[in-house]
Amino acid sequence: MTPDAYCQDKAARSGSSFYYSFLFLPAQQRLAITALYAFCREVDDVVDQCTEPGIAATKLQWWRAEIARLFAGDPQHPVTRALAPHLQPFGIDAVRLVEIVDGMQMDLEQDRYLDFEGLRLYCHRVAGVVGTLSAGIFSAGRQECARYAELLGLALQLTNIIRDVGEDARRGRIYLPLEDLQRFGVTPHRILALDAAGGFADLMRFEASRARALYRDAFAALPASERRAQRPGLIMAAIYATLLDEIEDDGFKVLRQRVSLTPIRKLWIAWRTWSRGRPPQVRGDRSTQT
Repeated sequence: MTPDAYCQDKAARSGSSFYYSFLFLPAQQRLAITALYAFCREVDDVVDQCTEPGIAATKLQWWRAEIARLFAGDPQHPVTRALAPHLQPFGIDAVRLVEIVDGMQMDLEQDRYLDFEGLRLYCHRVAGVVGTLSAGIFSAGRQECARYAELLGLALQLTNIIRDVGEDARRGRIYLPLEDLQRFGVTPHRILALDAAGGFADLMRFEASRARALYRDAFAALPASERRAQRPGLIMAAIYATLLDEIEDDGFKVLRQRVSLTPIRKLWIAWRTWSRGRPPQVRGDRSTQT
């Protein structure tokens, strides 16, 4: 199996919404973003699939060394070998790849966040940096979309956190800021016990509102001249904003179930967003209010 085929298989098997945003790209950009996504999956799987923190930390250290080998011209892993031809054309740098690994390291060392600023750092490393690198690929190495990409990455990650509250709680993790829990009278113990009584729904509405504000800020920061180039990111935004609406319409039952969209619905959203070539509407926009 070639390095590109390895990355394609990794992306396709993940079932992630990101896969649908790659479908309409020209070949070189599609290969580059698929390799970047596969890199992110590899380092994320270290944390998700390794039950022994010490072993996971050792594996993350191997990835730090592999990034150094990549930029020295001697990559060993199929993912880094697939990434190698795209470093210079798309402005992929070692500092940001290492920062993604730093975000995964945070998962080994921290399972609570006191406030949103602490959570923002985590989201920046595991999603904002990825968004910035992805935007560079979509815009062929240009960097005009850095702020848009950072904000969109934060919005997508916060949507992930909202969706996965129950799944994370079963692993002993709470990503929602503790100051937010306190504000709505929700204790960490109740989250870990999967108890949605009291102010849990209000807490989730607050977090959903925060995510939607990030989507709006991201779209406002996207230069009109870059909208067509950034359509893959807008596809992700449309899929995740729709997912957020579904979670809310279902009553924020995220402690007991994991809401998802069907593949055919994701494909429909992807095609519609690509065809329109503009940011999707977000619930609460003036244009969507009745």
